Amino acid sequence: MHPFTYTRVSDMREALNAGRRGGRYIAGGTTLVDLMRETIERPEALVDISGLPLDEVTVTERGGLRIGALVTMSEAAAHRKVRTLFPVISEALELSASAQLRNMATIGGNIMQRTRCTYFRDVTADCNRREPGSGCAALEGVNRTHAILGTSDACVATHPSDVAVAFAALEAQVRLLGPDGERQVPFADFLLRPGSTPNREQALKKGELITAVEIPAVPRPLKSGYLKVRDRQSYEFALTSAAVALHVRGGVIREARVAAGGVGTVPWKLPAVERHLVGERPSDALWTAAAAKAAEGARPLQHNRFKVELLKRTVERQLRIVGGTK
Repeated sequence: MHPFTYTRVSDMREALNAGRRGGRYIAGGTTLVDLMRETIERPEALVDISGLPLDEVTVTERGGLRIGALVTMSEAAAHRKVRTLFPVISEALELSASAQLRNMATIGGNIMQRTRCTYFRDVTADCNRREPGSGCAALEGVNRTHAILGTSDACVATHPSDVAVAFAALEAQVRLLGPDGERQVPFADFLLRPGSTPNREQALKKGELITAVEIPAVPRPLKSGYLKVRDRQSYEFALTSAAVALHVRGGVIREARVAAGGVGTVPWKLPAVERHLVGERPSDALWTAAAAKAAEGARPLQHNRFKVELLKRTVERQLRIVGGTK
């Protein structure tokens, strides 16, 4: 047992003061409590922020969406505006975890969750993410579920969040509040690739708190959706996944937003796929040609070479579904 203090805060200033002193924020606790139980995380102070007023979903003035950090996954998935404006977000959330976890876990906690890499979760294994400089057991180990994009010699672990893939595709912004005030960080810059410092996973400053995730307005009409491929249908993380949003007007694709999950060290935006789609008319041949670009830059390991082809097929399948030619 590693002793720690627990404080429940009631306002933002109290929360920020506690965070500045080194407290770790906790709300639903569906990730951090597990990591503490497994002795992977050993915080000295927990700061319960579940009572803060960050639990609303609102439409922005320009027609985007702001999802408070303390909105639960279930609440966000079921919200009428989320389902209407960005179905890809609802679908990604509903394909995540279990119903019980979705009822507890928050949007802010979901994008902050740490990898499910088995070596990271085994304190007897070498892991640079858990213990910098110790090595990466996954490189020569059982790495079937590990990343093929954004990897480094220090880490090949995937980011486990489904909704983060949707946020990446939609080019969301993360709204932060800290001792130095408010700021916004593009979602693409919020989650960090491992490089030589895999233990640094988010672009957070000390004491900063996620207040919301904001999805910018996009041209309408917009069709979007999320497809997840996994070993079993119940409570399993993705082998590959694809979030797709298409704006088609006059029979031509005017805008395309595509990202993949289960294959990258962070949710992986696919700009080469997007570029191939824009200005073209939807067709089976187009989906196949665009999806062929999904795995550009992939560095598969011994046991996960199959992910290269699986990623292409997953993206192609979801393009067909969203584009209306499945």
